[in-house]
Amino acid sequence: MSIIPFYGKTKAFSSIKFLITFLALSSQLGIQTANAQGDLFVNPKRIVFEGQKRSEEISLANTGNDTARYIISFVQIRMTSNGEFEQITQPDSGQYFADKYLRIFPRTVTLAPRETQIIKVQTYQKESLQAGEYRSHLYFRAVPKQKPAGEPIQQEDSRNLSIKLTAVFGITIPTIIRVGDNNTQVSLSDIKLETAKGTKPTVSLTINRTGNMSVYGDININHITPSGQTTRVGFIKGISLYTPGKSRIIKVVLSDAGAELKSGQLEVSYTGTKESKPIIFATVLHTL
Repeated sequence: MSIIPFYGKTKAFSSIKFLITFLALSSQLGIQTANAQGDLFVNPKRIVFEGQKRSEEISLANTGNDTARYIISFVQIRMTSNGEFEQITQPDSGQYFADKYLRIFPRTVTLAPRETQIIKVQTYQKESLQAGEYRSHLYFRAVPKQKPAGEPIQQEDSRNLSIKLTAVFGITIPTIIRVGDNNTQVSLSDIKLETAKGTKPTVSLTINRTGNMSVYGDININHITPSGQTTRVGFIKGISLYTPGKSRIIKVVLSDAGAELKSGQLEVSYTGTKESKPIIFATVLHTL
């Protein structure tokens, strides 16, 4: 899940343009503060339509103290090799957008404090799609509060340019349609233990993907001593590598086990689920 801040730039309170900046966050994050626009909790944090699945319900909850209104739409996103998100309008080679084959109801939601609401997402004309993966990101955009009607507008000196910045926050979740067999293969490479005085040790690695579908799972790092004792020293939940991306660089901060990491091996695994069953995408042993 990603959080997108929009900054509206206005002159005499009239909209001029929007500047979009993406802030990629790990999928554990579920609550985004949007000032007086309310705090939005979205569950689930990703949707995948595959097999016979045709619809999905999404629960929205306003955890803040103010009534908030959200507009629901789709945006298109590219993932870089560092896991950062960039908004795009045209697909990259090997990338296919899903929004033309999805319906949302409703598209506008107003939530009072502590109120929840269910929205529904359905596939549309999925049978006409060629084999592959189609992805767009559902975008829940907070609507800024407007000034009450009749409230006087402060007069500005006509010789000066008046600029008002209004932050408008939104949350995106990936919405994926998969058609056909999944032939994706995953490997891990470039395992490197980085240590520096005064900081926790860090493991950097690269997730490599080939095939027609994206992958999503958890990174788990165990330390195996020369005597065979195994201890978990690192974990990151919800790491994705979207099509058409071939690789993603990950850094994992390890627990306080610097003294123990001078010998033995590091077991690095990338795991997920398939048909609700755990699956190991890739595992590699790195000798210290």
